[in-house]
Formats: sequence, structure tokens, C-alpha cells
Amino acid sequence: MALSLHIARSAEIGDWLESLAALRIRVFREFPYLYEGSADYEARYLGTYVRGATSMAVLALDGERVVGASTGIALAEEEPDFQRPFLNAGIPVDEVFYCAESVLLPEYRGQGIYRHFFAAREAHARALPGMRLAAFCAVERPADHPRRPADWRPLDPVWARFGYRRAEHLRTTFSWRDLDEAEASPKPMVFYLKPLHPEAAC
Repeated sequence: MALSLHIARSAEIGDWLESLAALRIRVFREFPYLYEGSADYEARYLGTYVRGATSMAVLALDGERVVGASTGIALAEEEPDFQRPFLNAGIPVDEVFYCAESVLLPEYRGQGIYRHFFAAREAHARALPGMRLAAFCAVERPADHPRRPADWRPLDPVWARFGYRRAEHLRTTFSWRDLDEAEASPKPMVFYLKPLHPEAAC
């Protein structure tokens, strides 16, 4: 399938808000996120990227249809809950670029799109003054989770090929409502880091 990539920055992300929200809700229903999703939450969450001076979104397009997306923003512009683990670890948030979701519809996977997502975000981050690290976080689910598919495997080996290493000392929790939950509950999250420059240690 021939896809095109489009990079939107800051306020331009607002032009794609509805498509981004629908894509996030659809893909994050899969394990391990099991995200019930709501349009109201998505509008609030993505609003940070629309207002951000350093934000960007890489959009994978099949014609005019958004089938994948990857976003990022300087951590200093993110919500305090994202910043707190770094501040507690003594890592300046103005040196970190936060890579948020990378979501792609199942039928478009396996074509190397994720590699383009990561490369575009990192290039954007390197162009920002003072950025030393790229970071993202991922949910942790128990091995015996009842909704875990039999063929599901953690993505740590994939992320390692992209240069990201698990940072056990950087942990947090975020709350959302799972598909089988009546109310939102906190989920454990762990961060992964990559130096943006050869001399930048994690």
C-alpha cells in the first residue's frame, strides 16, 4: 500500500484533530492499552499539541485518510504528570523531547512506517535548541492479564533497535478506563530514553 507522510506542526495539528482522536481511540482499544476512549478526553489531550510551540505530528495518509500518526512535544510543554518523574530524577525537562503515541491501523503495519515516525520526531527534536534526550512511556501489564492475546509480545526489542532503552528509575501512573472497567483506574507506566546526540548520555 502506497502511503504518504505529512508533518503538521503546532496549530496546524488542529486541522487533523478529529482524525487523530478517532485513530487513537481505535488503536488504543487493542492490548496492552485497552483504552475505552472518549472524544472529550481526546480533545483535551490533543489540545496540548495544538497550542504547543514545539509540537509536531507525523501523519501517515492513504489518499486523504489518516491511517497512522505519531506526535511529539518538548517535555517542558507537557502536563506536570509527564514532567514529574524527570524532575524527581534531576533531569531538566527543557532538555527532553517527549515522543507521545505512534499509532497505525493493523492493515498498514509491517511496512516500515514506525521507522519513519521515530526518525521524523527525532529530526524535529534535534532542530530544537537544547534538546538532549528523546523519551516516551509505555504501559505495563501483568503477564497473566486476562485480555493479553496469546501471540502478543512486548515491543522492547523493537524499541531497542530504534535506540531506546528502558529507564527503570523513570516511572509514573496515568489513569484511564479500560474496556471492562466502570471507572478510570491508574495504570503503571515506564519511560524509555534515547540520546539525541552521540555525546548525550541517558
